[in-house]
Amino acid sequence: MALTACATSEAAAPAAVGDGAPVAGGTLTYLEHQAYTTLYPPAAGFYPNGALVHNLTARLLHQDPETLELEPWIATALPEVNADATEYTFDLRTDVTYSDGSPLTAANVVANLDLFGTGDQDRALIVSEAINDYERGEVVDDDTVRFHFSAPAPGFAQAVSTINSGLLADASLERDSEGFGPGSATEIIGAGPFTVESEQVGTSIRLAAREDYAWAPPSAENQGRPYVDAVDIVIAPEDSVRIGSLAAGQAHIARQVEPQHEEQVTAAGLSLHAAQTNGVNNGLSLRFDHPLLQDIRVRQALIAGIDREEVVSSIFSDAYPLASSSLSRTALGYSEQDPYAHDPALAERLLDEAGWVVGADGIRVRDGQRLHLVVNEALPQPRSRDVITLVAQQLREIGVELELFQGDQAAQTAAASDIDQVQIYHSMVGRADFDVIKSQYSIENRDTLRNADESGEPIDAELEALLQQVASEPDAEARAAASAAVQAHLAEHAYVLPFFEEPQVYGLQPQVHGFATESVGRPSLAGVWLEG
Repeated sequence: MALTACATSEAAAPAAVGDGAPVAGGTLTYLEHQAYTTLYPPAAGFYPNGALVHNLTARLLHQDPETLELEPWIATALPEVNADATEYTFDLRTDVTYSDGSPLTAANVVANLDLFGTGDQDRALIVSEAINDYERGEVVDDDTVRFHFSAPAPGFAQAVSTINSGLLADASLERDSEGFGPGSATEIIGAGPFTVESEQVGTSIRLAAREDYAWAPPSAENQGRPYVDAVDIVIAPEDSVRIGSLAAGQAHIARQVEPQHEEQVTAAGLSLHAAQTNGVNNGLSLRFDHPLLQDIRVRQALIAGIDREEVVSSIFSDAYPLASSSLSRTALGYSEQDPYAHDPALAERLLDEAGWVVGADGIRVRDGQRLHLVVNEALPQPRSRDVITLVAQQLREIGVELELFQGDQAAQTAAASDIDQVQIYHSMVGRADFDVIKSQYSIENRDTLRNADESGEPIDAELEALLQQVASEPDAEARAAASAAVQAHLAEHAYVLPFFEEPQVYGLQPQVHGFATESVGRPSLAGVWLEG
């Protein structure tokens, strides 16, 4: 991993600016679990992507990670919104520049949102899942923009606070999908507190503090340039290497401290920071249109046959609360739904009723077909392989054979899109907005249940209609009610089995101060300072 190439001894010693006050200077070493795949904001949900986009870009609005309230950032105030939420008008700051020196203008903001809201198929650039029913942007005057929607878009204000709407300079907006990928990081130009100084593909990235950064959100404690001079992001996929290096003092921060390593971190005198992700919980989507899962009794049996409490208590820690719905308790629109009790006797009875008979090897068969299901390994999620291994053992007790699909991220992604290869999908999604549940389950977005038929129409039209209602109700109470209805529908139809509320867990050296995360748990590095 060559951590010595960016160890703290190489950094300039921080200079004190007052007792108990932040100090300026030094290089922060940050260990990342996986390499980034793209810096195109709408595709930056993968945590290594989002960590970079979050620190390289500014957005129109900022979301407070504690209260989840919105505040101005590049906009001077919250937007003016018409009665049915089909028009949003923003007044813009006029003193913001990109790191290439170009100004952030009204025309540039419109160009950003036009791209993110409609995508570009010719350049393989996707539409942002955070933006619904986008029609067009309009330059009203030099410091005013207006956005128009074909249907109510009550989530747009929150959408422009996310990394999916990170603003880019005009030169970056001209790039195709490959131009946002690995090897191109130094050429992605944002207006955030950091720039990319150098990149070693798949190995490390150095971020440099932007000296003239002076437009932080009002709630940020640091209103100027970042305290540290630079951040070395080192890719360290092996948990033992990453955590061992942190404990040995070769790094300041490590992301994805797995539960089994938490004690090693605290025993070394380091601290843990567990940030909630405020969205759809870590769990399984049961793809109900597959022939083996079309009978609700089979889906109900799978849910009753899995002991979630054993999964969480034996594999995870107190930082991973047992889920009580498809949404986290801290998510907007959360509604408790808890038909997930472990009841193997019920599971066996349901499978018996559905015609599945225990075979000679203990696996159930019906009409000569084994009850054999395949689940992906969720590589970005903590201990996915361990979770699936335990779940497979539990399901075998009721006569169900569960296979873990093997392969790297590219293979997992390709297989997961095919219901014939993967019938159960392990995933989560973090975003602190009502629309997060639509992002996970709608046929327009991730469609983890594979609810779209061959013609693109929803198989369960009621579910899709409820998801669209979440995204289109202008009134917040109505959106919350629609979200609750979606959660109830998912539970009643045995479509999902949520495991736990997934955090992002970081390990920090004692000399690290000011570390915080945004509303979905990505690191905010502009306020970090190093003591001594």
